Amino acid sequence: MSTPFPSDETAKQAPESVSQPVPSVGNPSLVDPSDAPFPEGGFTAWDFYTRTYLTNSTPSAIAWIGSVNGFLILSMGLVSGRMVDRGAFYPVMRIGCLLQCFFLFMLSLAKPGGYYQIFLSQGIGCGIAIGLTNVPSFAIVSHYFQRRRAVTMAIVAAGASLGSILHPVMLNNLINGRLGFANGVRASAGLSSGLLLIANLLMRTRLPPQPKAVSYTRVLQNSSRDGAYICACVGLAAFEVGFFFETFYLQLDSTLHGLGHGFSFYSNYLSPRQLTILHSGSFIGRLTGGVVSAYVGILITFIGSSLISSAVIFAMVGLHSVVSVVVIAVSYGFFSGGLVAMMGPLISYLTPEISHIGARMGIALAISSAPICGAFLTSHYIWWKPAIFAGSIATSGCIMFVSMQVILKIRRKTSSVYSKEAGV
Repeated sequence: MSTPFPSDETAKQAPESVSQPVPSVGNPSLVDPSDAPFPEGGFTAWDFYTRTYLTNSTPSAIAWIGSVNGFLILSMGLVSGRMVDRGAFYPVMRIGCLLQCFFLFMLSLAKPGGYYQIFLSQGIGCGIAIGLTNVPSFAIVSHYFQRRRAVTMAIVAAGASLGSILHPVMLNNLINGRLGFANGVRASAGLSSGLLLIANLLMRTRLPPQPKAVSYTRVLQNSSRDGAYICACVGLAAFEVGFFFETFYLQLDSTLHGLGHGFSFYSNYLSPRQLTILHSGSFIGRLTGGVVSAYVGILITFIGSSLISSAVIFAMVGLHSVVSVVVIAVSYGFFSGGLVAMMGPLISYLTPEISHIGARMGIALAISSAPICGAFLTSHYIWWKPAIFAGSIATSGCIMFVSMQVILKIRRKTSSVYSKEAGV
């Protein structure tokens, strides 16, 4: 592994080609957003920042925008989960939705080269806002479903993939059209605001607030003695390191290897193609995961999805053709989507007391790690390093998931023995 893979030779030329879209990289403030070309999609496509809007920042620095955003989305569950358990579902949702609308509009004010403007609005602001609504959106499903909880949570999770399909396509049309980056993001923010308003009008709690506030100390004490839950949390923390690698970098990897033109069967208005394929696979995978879990169980669905997703991450090393991009995007999208759909049901399955679901979800998601693969990519775009690292860490997370299943089997067997001895 001392030498790069053959397919990396093309990508090594990336620093020169990446700087071409915006001629005045030395002074990004002089670039008018409406005049700069936008060949590869909206603000959810990270290579847009790398190749066009933040050309004076390294891939590692740009990756921190998504890393911090993802970390805050998960870690804010500590706050929102506890508030939901205490009966504050509506205030948490309303505050989170308002903040999300506000910071999306603030993102539209970011200038080319304005790294900290984007970092504060999208990385920190949107991360906190979405984090406040993430756990409550899943926890409220447990108020209405038990036997079909996994299926309904999978449907809820599929909504994120549907948005990930529509928003990049919409933004690409708007940004490449007359609106430009600023107005394009404002249009996207307006759409999100309308959908969030509808969500707030539709969601209703069913169970009354707990008469006594759920203590995180008590939840932590109970959780620290639950080996299966600990394995699940450690596994999620490890798996999340590599989880977003393909989502963040698949499009940039294929483009810098000269494969962008291979997607000519799409019209120019359907860019970013790779992300559309990946998220389409994720949408189908999330819905399928809920259905499959009803037959084979949550644990098998979750572990199987994580194992195959880890294998596909390693496959990024061999990305060299249009066919390989499509296969990787569809496969990873489908199986990682199944895993995401099962995260909520898994925590619910591991939680013996329904009043602790919000807190346990918050704890499990809060300790999940953020993606750091951009540091291994370096400014020379050596793709095999982050691919091997991400795949290895994700695989270690799968080992913890298998350990979780083993502990649960031993627990059930032990409980069965005790029941027989007691004559039950």
